[in-house]
Amino acid sequence: MNKKLEHQFVTELENNQNIVHKVCTLYTNDKHSHNDLFQEITIQLWKAYPKFRGESKFSTWMYRVALNTAITLYRKSKKRIRTQDYDSVIYKITANEYDPREEEQLKLMYAAVKQLGDIEKALVFLYLEDKDYREIAETLGISEVNARVKMNRIKKKLRTILNP
Repeated sequence: MNKKLEHQFVTELENNQNIVHKVCTLYTNDKHSHNDLFQEITIQLWKAYPKFRGESKFSTWMYRVALNTAITLYRKSKKRIRTQDYDSVIYKITANEYDPREEEQLKLMYAAVKQLGDIEKALVFLYLEDKDYREIAETLGISEVNARVKMNRIKKKLRTILNP
């Protein structure tokens, strides 16, 4: 990858890394797993970046790669995943320390969302990030109508979980 493209990637990742932290929080249960998933998503973003065509916003593309990586690892959690050495791939990124205290008020919501299926989690996450149904559908590779229907069903399911 050329230096200009590398610099663009590092800048975009640093500006949008909270997206990755939020995905990691949804799909992991401890700090070690969170850090491992963050690393794996970053590597997948790095590998895929040369193919990023800019047809969507970087953040939308980042959501898609991050969610697909998390869902893939979530589904294969019993298998060992080979990864590249992080230090040799991404040595210029300044990682901001993730402070879980900032999201204390979301613990109950995260607990409820973690009871959902993997695609349902992704849909809720994007919905809570104020993405419109068109962008949710594009990110998840489903139709806009399907995204709306699924979200309505998820809302009912979450009400049941939170108010048994």
